[in-house]
Amino acid sequence: MALRTIVTLPAPVLRRKARPITKFDKALQILIDDMIETMRQAPGVGLAAPQVGISDRLIVVEYGEEEEDENGEIIEGPKKLYVMINPEIVKFSEEKELGVEGCLSIPGLVGEVERHSTIQLKGLNRRGQPMKLKAEGWLARIFQHEVDHLNGVVFPDRATKVWKPSVDEEEDMV
Repeated sequence: MALRTIVTLPAPVLRRKARPITKFDKALQILIDDMIETMRQAPGVGLAAPQVGISDRLIVVEYGEEEEDENGEIIEGPKKLYVMINPEIVKFSEEKELGVEGCLSIPGLVGEVERHSTIQLKGLNRRGQPMKLKAEGWLARIFQHEVDHLNGVVFPDRATKVWKPSVDEEEDMV
């Protein structure tokens, strides 16, 4: 596994619609492993192939819900890793939520973005087998953000406002 360079705006690859993946070979498995390592090192909760300069329809997401321990302290629960190839959002809730987002490809900016509260996705796993997934809340937001990358859309395109976060805000987002 190797760390990949995360490309930033105005890199043209971030504005292109990514190509569907049809070949499930060793090169794809290496790319997936590299993207997971790069996302974790950044650190981030999601990464799309265009963010590492590859115009392919591939995303990786790793997320754990916050939980309360026996002392009432908020702790991060176990993380779940998702690898999705050729993801497609097939169902959206009518309900939407505003939330603050940042992006590894747009360092130093955050924005308030309205996203669907619940979504259903379909795609392929890393072995090329069909998979379906329902996501709610923050996880739904992450998937919508990453799928946007595959369509050449970045969060400021959808934001109601964008700003440079304070140090405290940046610490809260990690």
